[in-house]
Amino acid sequence: MGKGKLKKWNENKTFNHVFEPTLQDIIDGQEFNKGDWHEKVFGNNNPITLELGCGKGEYTVELARKYPERNFIGVDIKGHRFWRGAKTSNEEGMENVAFLRTRLEFINNFFVQDEVDEIWLTFSDPQPKDDKGSKRITGPAFVDRYKKLLKPGSLINVKTDSTLLYEWTRDQYIEKKYNLLIDSDDVYGKLVNDVDEEMQGILNIKTYYEKRWLEEGKKIKFLRIQI
Repeated sequence: MGKGKLKKWNENKTFNHVFEPTLQDIIDGQEFNKGDWHEKVFGNNNPITLELGCGKGEYTVELARKYPERNFIGVDIKGHRFWRGAKTSNEEGMENVAFLRTRLEFINNFFVQDEVDEIWLTFSDPQPKDDKGSKRITGPAFVDRYKKLLKPGSLINVKTDSTLLYEWTRDQYIEKKYNLLIDSDDVYGKLVNDVDEEMQGILNIKTYYEKRWLEEGKKIKFLRIQI
């Protein structure tokens, strides 16, 4: 265990907006904050957006800055990753941000139907060896889980550098007849020129690794469906 990870894990425990239930309890079926995020965590009834597989939590924090009238929760299994977003939001006194440590296959242990308004899936692991796609968190198996916590008409957004994940996810969405609102294989070369100013601002949020991939000449892809 690296000292850096241990330090971050310990610091996460001091943040009142970081929630880390034990994985075994969740595996055993325990529910956590389910139905209580508005009242007990945020103290308001504002819409909730999830960033699933949030990594450093960069989208969570940036969206929360742009939309103080909304609530944002970054979710990831690796607490030392989202430590950066948790620390930044804590230092800035952001009251519309929280972080949750769990595996996404248990996401329904944490939210009731209609508790969430929007989901972001930012640079998810493409799982190249997963031929069936059952582990890809952008796919239909996971969307079925997400539908159990989303309000009707909610949005699911996928931003990725992976051609494999983009093409597979798009094809799955088309096959399942989801309402595909946006489909772009080149966010910064095409899409940002075709959307309104608000959407441009959202798409122009760039994570640390996204900036590196852009420097390498990779194109960023984006999908948005409505559930």
